[in-house]
Order: sequence, then C-alpha cells, then structure tokens
Amino acid sequence: MREGNKSNRLLHEKSPYLLQHAFNPVDWFPWGEEAFEKARREDKPIFLSVGYSTCYWCHVMEREIFENEKIAARMNELLVNIKVDREERPDVDHVYMMALQAMTGSGGWPMSVFITPDRKPFFAATYLPPVAGRGRASFPDILERIAEVWKNERHVILEGSEKVYHVLAQAGTSTRESVEAGEEALHRAYHALQDKFDDVHGGFGSAPKFPRPVALNFLFRYFSRTGVASAREMALTTLQKMAEGGMYDQLGGGFHRYSTDERWHVPHFEKMLYDQAQLAISYLEAYQVTHDPSYKRVAEEILEYVTRDLTHPNGGFFSAEDAESFRSLQSTEKAEGAFYVWTRQEIRSMLNADEAAAFECRFGIKEEGNVDVDPRQEFTGQNILTAARSVLQVAESIQKTKDGVQRLLERSRQKLFAERLARPRPLLDDKVLLSWNGLMISAFARAYQVLGKAEYAASAKTAAQFVMRELLSNEDGRVLRRYRDGEAKIEAQLSDYSFLVQGLLDLYEASFDIQWLQRAQELTDRQIVIFLDQRQGGFFETSGEDGSILVRTTETYDGAEPSGNSIAILNPLRLSQMLGDQRYEDVARKSLARFGQDIVAGEDALAQLLVALDFSLSKPKQVVIVGSRDDEAVKKMLSEVHSRFMPRKVLLLVDGGAGQRFLASRVPFFGSLVKLEDRATVYVCEDHACKLPASDVAMLHALLEE
Repeated sequence: MREGNKSNRLLHEKSPYLLQHAFNPVDWFPWGEEAFEKARREDKPIFLSVGYSTCYWCHVMEREIFENEKIAARMNELLVNIKVDREERPDVDHVYMMALQAMTGSGGWPMSVFITPDRKPFFAATYLPPVAGRGRASFPDILERIAEVWKNERHVILEGSEKVYHVLAQAGTSTRESVEAGEEALHRAYHALQDKFDDVHGGFGSAPKFPRPVALNFLFRYFSRTGVASAREMALTTLQKMAEGGMYDQLGGGFHRYSTDERWHVPHFEKMLYDQAQLAISYLEAYQVTHDPSYKRVAEEILEYVTRDLTHPNGGFFSAEDAESFRSLQSTEKAEGAFYVWTRQEIRSMLNADEAAAFECRFGIKEEGNVDVDPRQEFTGQNILTAARSVLQVAESIQKTKDGVQRLLERSRQKLFAERLARPRPLLDDKVLLSWNGLMISAFARAYQVLGKAEYAASAKTAAQFVMRELLSNEDGRVLRRYRDGEAKIEAQLSDYSFLVQGLLDLYEASFDIQWLQRAQELTDRQIVIFLDQRQGGFFETSGEDGSILVRTTETYDGAEPSGNSIAILNPLRLSQMLGDQRYEDVARKSLARFGQDIVAGEDALAQLLVALDFSLSKPKQVVIVGSRDDEAVKKMLSEVHSRFMPRKVLLLVDGGAGQRFLASRVPFFGSLVKLEDRATVYVCEDHACKLPASDVAMLHALLEE
C-alpha cells in the first residue's frame, strides 16, 4: 500500500483487506452495482480479485501486480476491477471458487477471476505472476489475450461463460434422491481417515498440512461410539504433534494457519480466529478423553492468546493477524514470520548461560537456523521454535533436575516474549465477524465447563452481548455479518446464524442463563424461514435476496471452517432434545436425508456433517439438574458431568425461576421436577424415560456410567 498515491474507492470501505488496496494505482471498485453498470456502459469485462487481509500470496500479488503502475494502467484501460474480501463476502467467494475449481480442478487465494458484465465467469486462476515462468502464464499476458478475445472473438468468451454458469446453476438447484445414511457411513469415514493418517507426524496426508478440527471432532465421537482405540489415537497424535511443531506459537500461544511441511515445522504464519476457536475445543475434548494436562495447557494458552490479542475492548473477537511484519522498527521491508523467528545470537543476547542452554535444547535452536527445507530461503539463519525435546530430555542433556529446567524455560519464555513485544507487530484484522465469533463463544463456554475458570464464562457472555448489541439490534430487525469501526454491515449468511446458535447453546449449558437458550431458539426459527430448502431439505448459504449473487447454493463440504449446513443441522437436533419440539428434529432429519448420498460417498470430506449424523443415530442423554447454579452441590454435579467426554448429551437446569417456567412451557414435565429432600437433584433421561433421580455425585457417576 502506497499512501502517497491517489486513493481509489476502497478508501471508503471498512474491510482491512480492501483498505490495504485503497492506494493501489488500480481503479478498484467494491462488489456492487456501480461496477457492474460501468462494465455494461463501457462494454468491458470485469476482473474480480478475491482475498483476505492475512493472505501471504495476496500480499505478493499486490506488490508485483497491483502496485505496478504500468500493469495497473492497462487494467484500468481494459477492465473494470473489483476487489472482494472473502471473509466479509463468503457468498461471492463461494460462487467463484466453485467456478475456479470447475475450470482448474483446484482453488485458493488470491482468487483471480475474469467475468462478464452480467457476472458470469469465463477465466479463473489463483496467484498470477508479473512474468511468465515455471509453466505459469503471466498476469499481463493473460490480460492482453483476454482483451484481444473480448474485442475480436467475444462469442468464445460468452459461450464459455454460459457453460460455466450452467454448471454452477445445476450445482445450486439439482434435485437428488433422499437417502438415510446409517452407521456404515461413520465406519467408511473412519477408514478413509485411517488410510490418510500420517502415523509418524500426525495429521492427514502430506505437505502442505492443515489442521482439520472437524476430523478430530469426528474421530473422538467415533471412539466414543465404537471404542475403536485407533480413532482416539489418530486424534491425540495429531494434536500432540501439532502442539510440538512450529505451527504452534511456542511463546505466545495460538496456532498459525497451516504447515508448509509434513512435520508441522514451517508454517504460513497468519493466525485466524476460527482456527483458535476450533482447536481450543479439540484440545479441551482431548483433555476430557485423557485427563492429560498437556492438552489442557494448550487449550489455556490458545484462549490466553485470544483474550490478549484478538479481543475487542467492548467484547467480541477480531478476525486475524497477518503472516508478515516489518523486519525491524527501522525497516521498510516486510517478511513472513519476522515477528516469530529468532537467530541463535538474539536468544543468547537475552538469556543467561543456563537459560540459553535449556531453551536451545528444548526448542531445537541451531547456529545455522533450524529450517531444513526453505525453497525461498526466507528463513536462512533463523529458528522457528518447536518443542524438539521433552523437558525430561533437556534435563538429562544439561544435567539439571526436571523442576530446575521448568523454571529455566519459564524465565526464558518470559524474557523472549517481552523482547518480541518490542518488535513490529503483524497487521491485526480487527473486523468482528458474526460466524467466527459464534465459534469463539463456543470455545470459551466449553472451556468454562471443562476447566471451571470464571473468566472463560465472562468472555463468552461479553462476546455474546457484543454481537447481539452490534449485529442483531438493528432498526429493521436484520441480522448482519460484519462489525468494524462503529459500522455493522452485510447481510448475515447461513454460517452466521448456525455458528452463533451453536455458541448460544453452549453458553446456555455453561451459564444456565435462559436468555441464551431463548435467543438460540429464536435465531433457529428465523434461520429455518430464511435459508431452509423447503422442497428438498438442507439449507441454502444465502437468503436469495441479493440479486448480485449468481446462484443460490448449498454447501456440505468442510473447509477451514465447518460447513454451515453441518452446524445448522446439529443445532436443531440439540434443540429438539432440550425443548421437546419434534419439528426441529424433522427439519434436521430431512436435511440429513437430502445430503445422504454426499454423506455416504464423501467419506471424511463431510466430517462435521458426520458428527450431526452420529448425534441423530444416538439416543442423547438429557441431564437435568434441579437446584441453584450457585449451590455447591450443583457445582459438584456439573463438575462430574464435564469431567467426561459426553458428546451426545444436552444439559438443562431447573431452578424454580424464569428458566424453569420457560422450559415447562415447552415440556410440561420440567415444571414438575423438584429437589429431593431439599437437596440438589439430577435426572438423567434417555428416549423419553428417566432413571431414578440422584442427589449426590456418587449416584450421578453411576448413572452416567450406565
């Protein structure tokens, strides 16, 4: 971004990504009718560039293409140019990503799509270089060729765009036979993950290696259902290896986006809110499954990072931190990972001899740097911190006690963390997205349940209040997707509704404040009206009210986030168990049947939808506690429940007040529940039948073991 240049229209946007391009010499438009009308009026094709603020290759393409005066001049002469933040507009991104994948067989960002004035795509790619090489055409060459064909052989472009549009439209409206997937689909997905599992380094497949929290969700539930130990071990090994690698921030907590190698060593260094939310829950579930404190520690460090660096002063959570930062306070050059990597000399200048010996042994520090494979030579002489040796191995190596090594490492971390704070920080993308905040509310609420720290419940509550106030309290009653700098904007989409509802259900089960269950029900009812495909079942991604979106689609495949449909189906299944409302279960089961063919054929690609299927194939336990949330006996009962991994339960509190009245208005049975002998009492019910009530933890333990 060259702020000495004349600004373009993006200067008036709120998206940090769009603002990064506000001083490009490219005459950028935001997505909207103004750009489409100009393209029609001037009879020009449109260049659509889609990315996000923390995308490394998006920055590279900006420097090489969009800041190049000569290339920009040709773009302005021959095209109408549109910039889109995929995080603000996943609806736009999704349509053209489908086109990119249909045309090339793969996808990614930056996404570079040439479209007609009526928004139909005819050429698509990802990163395009300024000069051709390594089998990749250059952006200037492609630009000139498209301009030539548009002028002289336009029928070729129009015919191609119609074919692509037909494929997209068919994908959005195709009718399919309903199929009820059964338990066999779960077994198929387990075996598919087993075939892909890296039993040395954890994770699935080879480099580049991404965290797949949805796969871990499925594996823990498959283990719970079947007792197959290898499902549990695949998940635990992956979590352990990820936490030991450079993809995990060993000083500040939190995970980077993905690893460029199979060992989780060299990451792309951006940090995304949705990764923190999902992985915090994965480590919490691992702790419930094993009671191994190492998983608890990682979950706590993730949440500490989010609290410290990604939390809005008024509540709510920011979106991401960039991979790049300036090399030093004096530098004008940015480098990926500059905030996170260390030379051996830097470490030794900060630590005493004993601290340095322990730290270097623990984190694999080398004089020449510890990055073995570095094709771009970005990290020559640098060290990416990885847990190369255990604390016990360090103690043996430097001939110290284990406790002594722990103290040395803790002092070293504090010193280096303080030193790192003096470095130029990566860019913070400080927009607040409703969907990602829903995921993070879930993480903090679940953390309070499992770990019992009051600050986690407070973070979840404050964030829920923030998004309710800023994104759901509008004069016209609309639910909006994005808040930044005092402005709420962009119509909410399926994932915004479904992820927030999930967060509110988790927050209710953490706090038993009935307002959260009520709001979850209200939003689910609204989601059904706006997004449900009444004919086939399943949920559309968008409302269909925005005429600029080419096709209205459904999505079941999980990406970096769960599919909106997977959570939109799981939520009603939970609500039906909480509120006894059969219509929620009917919606969920019809939707599962609509996607049944995909579930059976997709194996592990629909891992979170398989989590919903697993819930639907079960007889969930209703754990109903009668008493006050502040009663010590109730707290002990809740601790007993949360100490174990029980993914197929719902948790309710009957307190004699507003909460009980609301529940009883839905399920009269709840109105009849009372404490036995004036002691906190728990009822464990399953398939419309309750076991004998329990009034102490030992009795509850026995009931939950059955």
